[in-house]
Amino acid sequence: MIRLENIEKRYTSANKEVIALHDINMHIRRGEVYGIIGRSGAGKSTLIRLLNMLEHPTQGTVNFQGQCISLLTEQQLRPVRQKIGMVFQHFNLLQSRSILDNVCFPLKLAGLSKAQQHARAKEVLQLVGLEQHATKYPRQLSGGQQQRVGIARALANQPELLLCDEATSALDPETTQSILRLLLEINQSLGLTIVLITHSMDVIRQVCDRVAVIEAGAVVESGEVLDVFLHPQHAATQSLLAESGNDSDGWRAMDQGVSGRVMRLSFKGDATVQPLISRVSRELGLDISILQGAVSRIKGTPYGQLVVAVEGQPEQQQRLGAMLDELGVQYEELRA
Repeated sequence: MIRLENIEKRYTSANKEVIALHDINMHIRRGEVYGIIGRSGAGKSTLIRLLNMLEHPTQGTVNFQGQCISLLTEQQLRPVRQKIGMVFQHFNLLQSRSILDNVCFPLKLAGLSKAQQHARAKEVLQLVGLEQHATKYPRQLSGGQQQRVGIARALANQPELLLCDEATSALDPETTQSILRLLLEINQSLGLTIVLITHSMDVIRQVCDRVAVIEAGAVVESGEVLDVFLHPQHAATQSLLAESGNDSDGWRAMDQGVSGRVMRLSFKGDATVQPLISRVSRELGLDISILQGAVSRIKGTPYGQLVVAVEGQPEQQQRLGAMLDELGVQYEELRA
């Protein structure tokens, strides 16, 4: 659906050139929730603004539904932008207009009659659970409700792509969960492609299918969320995971007191609820100590990762790998 090829974005300020993005290549598939994660200043917001041409690349091409939109004029971009909705971090609502009028605003710009505007606005307000608040003003709503208005407004023109720029970062944890559930429902019920910018790995874990990690203007790691979570390759990804409590190398803090062979075990799906450790320990006669671990879900798929210390006879140790393969458990030797 969206393809970025060889993207570079440079800014010139005070006779100094700053490279905000470089060598960006990305393919976002129709109907998926695609996450882009990185720290402040990494280039995330610049990247998402390239997807609707609020920013133009210095080099490279942006293709949307097979059309190179980075070469279009402003006039040619107008119908394209109507297919792309955007949700902002700080809501960006018109404070002097009612909730209904806020949602009608993009419909008015699209040339719909007032009756058509109201009919569609009420439809999307019902979708986000705010139909009873249509006559209120933004200041009368909570932050979460205001963000729901922002989502309704972004959906008004029936877009094929929804861009969310830190859509939950200004909200408390409970409200964040409700907004993420709403986005997931919209993705599943409407088949809408969503690109979500965030600095939180927990947000990625809950709603995204695939993820790109961006650092210093470059994509340093990308792939299926489950693969990136269980097998992070880049230091930036590992650091973000550690900050969200998914640090599978935390066992090293007690390394001196750990004896035996240390392994990282990763599993997903049905294997997550099976008594794998007790079975392996019992059948092979090995002593297995859990040093660290977590069991959770990534967009509904259960997964787990354990760091274990294994002690036992050499011949039993040699059979361990074959048994883990048989059980569908991926393993990695951390210390022999």
